[in-house]
Amino acid sequence: MKIRTVALGLLAALAIAGGAGWFSLDKETRALLATLPTNRDLLFWSQPQRDAAFRALDRLPVLAKSRVVAAGQAPRPLPPGRPLVLPLDVDAYMAGQRSAALLVVHDGQVRLERYGLGFDGSGRWTSFSVAKSITSTLVGAAVRDGSIRSMDDKVSGYIPQMKGSAYDDVSVRQLLTMTSGVQWNEDYADPASDVARFNNHKPEPGVDATVSYLRKLPRAAPPGTRWNYSTGETNLVGVLVSQATGKPLASYLSEKIWVPAGMEQQATWLLGRTGREISGCCLQAATRDFARFGLFVLDGARAGGASIVPDGWLQEATTERTGIGQPGRGYGYLWWTYADGSYAARGIFGQGIFIDPKRRLVIASNADWAAGARDRVAGQAREAFYRAVQKAIDDEAAAPGATASR
Repeated sequence: MKIRTVALGLLAALAIAGGAGWFSLDKETRALLATLPTNRDLLFWSQPQRDAAFRALDRLPVLAKSRVVAAGQAPRPLPPGRPLVLPLDVDAYMAGQRSAALLVVHDGQVRLERYGLGFDGSGRWTSFSVAKSITSTLVGAAVRDGSIRSMDDKVSGYIPQMKGSAYDDVSVRQLLTMTSGVQWNEDYADPASDVARFNNHKPEPGVDATVSYLRKLPRAAPPGTRWNYSTGETNLVGVLVSQATGKPLASYLSEKIWVPAGMEQQATWLLGRTGREISGCCLQAATRDFARFGLFVLDGARAGGASIVPDGWLQEATTERTGIGQPGRGYGYLWWTYADGSYAARGIFGQGIFIDPKRRLVIASNADWAAGARDRVAGQAREAFYRAVQKAIDDEAAAPGATASR
């Protein structure tokens, strides 16, 4: 999840070289990026530094290289709808979220669209773990294509360098539900955690960085017996898809989703130390295109009349496959699930895509939460916002003279 930091001298060198990416940033953003510390990870940058960096990671190749996800020539329209009336102060909500973007799409129409932190609809914001749910959908596409033969196949069957590791007994399905049983510590505040040490791991020669680290981890529980959140394993999912399809993830994403879903802008995907997309993180896209991804999934991931995933895949992926110890909540195939049938993709700093099939609702948000995943106040406020939107739509439908729209 974390990205290597960069020195002031490297940023200055980029500016001197006349990099178009650097000069496309406003003066204030460039000044903030020039202050990024050389000895601390992204999770410990200041809020102003994160505000600047989250909209610009793909334009700073000295920070992290990226690969383009090409869009097509026919963007999906997002027509404006009647403004949504909510029983709350949206400006105050966005301020509490430190929101960069908030988009509510109902029945294919934009009912609410706001921006903050100096961000706007033309920019790209980094996804963090929202990318996990997008990677999940690429697994479904690979199953439909026959590149992945079965969800019950073992991981080492697709990544031979994992043979002899704790992943020998782990299936693709268990990898997607984070029930591998392999030891992993995702504590972002602990510099000795796996998610911290993984970032600084020096891979073995000729071995992918993710594979090099994960194949040395011990087993903590039998496969399928416990849920344990692991960004490292989601990065491994990306390696598996790339190995199975023979294509870079960015190319496969463009082919299977970005073009057929009618994205308006190209996206970018940051690359890890050994040149693969960081599939558990770091997809940069416009907020409207994150919303279009939500609509694409809501519509059954259809391209040209046929779904890119097998029959029943999305139902499995977006409903509870394993419990997470919270009433009414669960985990599917890299999707967070709710008992009412809705589901969500989530990123550590407040990025999110919430999808409610019953109400034909998609809520896309980008933010820079003050305390990241540990920001319980912001997290609870976002859940309350989702419920407020659902209730507002229900109230509209129940109002006298309301016209059924679904």
